Amino acid sequence: MSQTKKEVLLTEEGLEKVKQELEHLKTHKRHEVAQRLKDAIAQGDLSENSEYDAAKEEQAFIESRIIHLENMIRNAKIISSEHLDKDVVNVGSTVTIRELFEDGEEGDEETYTIVGSAESNPSEFKISNESPIGAELIGKRVGDLIHVTTPDGVVIKFKVTKIE
Repeated sequence: MSQTKKEVLLTEEGLEKVKQELEHLKTHKRHEVAQRLKDAIAQGDLSENSEYDAAKEEQAFIESRIIHLENMIRNAKIISSEHLDKDVVNVGSTVTIRELFEDGEEGDEETYTIVGSAESNPSEFKISNESPIGAELIGKRVGDLIHVTTPDGVVIKFKVTKIE
């Protein structure tokens, strides 16, 4: 069975976080779960041992996550904001946008960094290049308008006010 190698777009910071998570899983979580399994096995009858079942499930999750993270690192393409064209939005750009309302009013400015989907974290204002807003922003310049359709079908209009 061949796995397709999908390029994973990451910033240097994002790659470092992935590496830290991988190291934590390999050095700490694996050992914690192994000890839980050992303790559960020591209790005897495994057929009705919920601690054993929970530890086995967590072990499977951890091993799957380790494989996933290793693949992310192997297929990582580093995005460096140093070499980006500051005139055009691209992955790695920090973009400030302002919502434009139908009545001519304008909303507050919001600033987002466009990252690959693996690094996306809206609570940190990091949006994926594959998200509706991120995808619309790619290739735009200051002053350009984008139209984003929400899941319920409403179209929201934004103006690009700054690219860093």
